[in-house]
Amino acid sequence: MRLGMPLRTRVGRLPRGSALGALSVLTVALVAASAPARTVGTAAQGAGTWRLLPEAPIGQAMAGFSGVWTGSRMIVFGGVASTDEQGTRTDVGAVYDPATDTWSALPDLRTGNPYGYVGVWTGKEMVAFSSLGSYAYTQQTNRWRRLPVERKGGAGGVVIWTGRELIDWGGGCCGEASSAGAAYSPATNRWHKLARSPLAPSQTPVGAWTGRELIIVVSGLELNVSSKPYPAAFARAAAYNPGTDTWRRIAPTPERRFWDGATAIWDGHEVLFVGGRLAASNGLPGRAARTPLAYNPRTNRWRRLAPMESGRAGFAAVWTGTRLLVWGGRIPPSYAPQRPPRGFAYDPATSRWSRLPQAPLRGRFDPAAVWTGRAMIVWGGGGLPEYRSFTDGAVFTPTTP
Repeated sequence: MRLGMPLRTRVGRLPRGSALGALSVLTVALVAASAPARTVGTAAQGAGTWRLLPEAPIGQAMAGFSGVWTGSRMIVFGGVASTDEQGTRTDVGAVYDPATDTWSALPDLRTGNPYGYVGVWTGKEMVAFSSLGSYAYTQQTNRWRRLPVERKGGAGGVVIWTGRELIDWGGGCCGEASSAGAAYSPATNRWHKLARSPLAPSQTPVGAWTGRELIIVVSGLELNVSSKPYPAAFARAAAYNPGTDTWRRIAPTPERRFWDGATAIWDGHEVLFVGGRLAASNGLPGRAARTPLAYNPRTNRWRRLAPMESGRAGFAAVWTGTRLLVWGGRIPPSYAPQRPPRGFAYDPATSRWSRLPQAPLRGRFDPAAVWTGRAMIVWGGGGLPEYRSFTDGAVFTPTTP
């Protein structure tokens, strides 16, 4: 992710075993306590019901909120408008409890971070990561602690949780891209640099954790500070093994893409890469890519999946254990949210997409999203005009998870 844009979609890019891919079973029914549920649905494949969430205790929000699933609750965290004459920003958060259908506020943080955060759940804490300063929130104590400053350089690359460490790779801003990586260990409260990667530097890399390796792809189409393309000798796809601190080149993608606004999710067999933009004839980002790609680490092969109804970027995405659910976003190169905001389910068993029922939310990009074990929760996000931010959300419960 780049400075100047909210650090948001990498949350949507975390695989199963992370906050967004947690498959903990939620045993309570998501039923509104104070008002009748607002639901819609169809009899088609991918059918289900939507229900609006109660209002969160968050004021005038800014973009850049992220969300994690703790196994029983959803935590959202980000920033609100300036609160003093110096323009110092206060970062805020809230916890949603589906068992009681209620929100509770987190302690505020006055960080001065003008961008956003990527959230991961470690099993004990929520880490709100930013290259400008990261923080960890513990539910038991209801307190924040500041983490050591990362020295990797670059901002907003691929951020994932391995089960032991938080890994950050790539990113950059303003004509500069990074090919460096670092890992944070809660056990030692320290960062350490990753081995040098074979990948081309990238401001917008995309990646997912398979349970053993971090699979990363870069566009290979970005330009360096001298406005020249990176040499072909650089890899455009690679895998990192934190156990051995080693990289290996993997087969290149079937087509080169710009990966801004895309996401990658591990389905247990393949890494699914959805979104991105194809290159135009002049080499710049062109139309949105409709066809997702899938990479199989066992065979080191790529394949094209069935095309979506339309390409998109900055959308919510979760893996249910059997299906990939996507919702909202925008169609590049436009920054206007989809209207109406479409949602789809992809079934790897049949290689087919099906449309979800219409959500009771306005169109938006970059919403926080989690999978609870039986439902997808989406909250927040941004829209136009003037890049307004939303503080509402909804729950989608599929008929067939």
